[in-house]
Amino acid sequence: MTETQEFDNPGSNFTQVLDAAAKLPGVRINRAAYLRTALKRYCTEEQIKRAIADSPAAAGIPLKVIAEIANTSIAYETSKVTGLSALAGLPGGWAMIGTVPADLAQYMGHMLRIAQKLAYIYSWPDLFADNGEEIDEATESMLTLFVGVMFGVQIAQGGVAKVANMIAANVVKKLPQKALTKGLIYPIVKNVAGHLGKNMTKQLFANGVAKAIPVVGAFLSGGLTLGTFLHMSKRLQKHLASLELTKPGHRTEEVEIIDVEVINMEVVGN
Repeated sequence: MTETQEFDNPGSNFTQVLDAAAKLPGVRINRAAYLRTALKRYCTEEQIKRAIADSPAAAGIPLKVIAEIANTSIAYETSKVTGLSALAGLPGGWAMIGTVPADLAQYMGHMLRIAQKLAYIYSWPDLFADNGEEIDEATESMLTLFVGVMFGVQIAQGGVAKVANMIAANVVKKLPQKALTKGLIYPIVKNVAGHLGKNMTKQLFANGVAKAIPVVGAFLSGGLTLGTFLHMSKRLQKHLASLELTKPGHRTEEVEIIDVEVINMEVVGN
């Protein structure tokens, strides 16, 4: 496949990689299990149960503790993805899986893992509530926005903030399906996917040059991954930490669920 062909449909290219990565073993994080493991050193059993049932913010967990847990998760995922990248650069490394390079799918898999961990500790609902093998459209859209923030796509930050506001306003424990698949947020998702598809293809060609040089390519690839993955994870952490959703004690009172389309209109008006 030529470079020109790779750029024909960048949004589709990114979605293909994301979907392949989401199906890899170990990529989907169990929210309840992660929160229990992450919080057990710092919190009482009552706080942990409240964090799982509602959110860490509702449980009143201090931001200092949240930040420490987030940093630990980032360090863990960074160490794992760096090792995988170095292995992929060795002679006889992973070959193509269909049209998605295996090492790129692995790299994206770790991005999805850290995105889930950061989302959960910063009080987001379960991203994979449906345990089916196929990723649902709303989850795909939300993960696209998270990865967009990691890559520094400016519009993705606004999209994540708007979804966070909808979750808080609706007092629901799931993603706003309509907004992410048909409503106000969906065009933002498509835009972000297009940006990511182009960046991903450029990175793939650049990384392929390094891997053409056996052994040396392994060190170049591993070093590049260490710098980029750590920086991108920190970028997402900073953005999620800035949202009102994560503030300790934040919990909208139980009220009648507001129609998402009404919220969309209000956001547009602002």
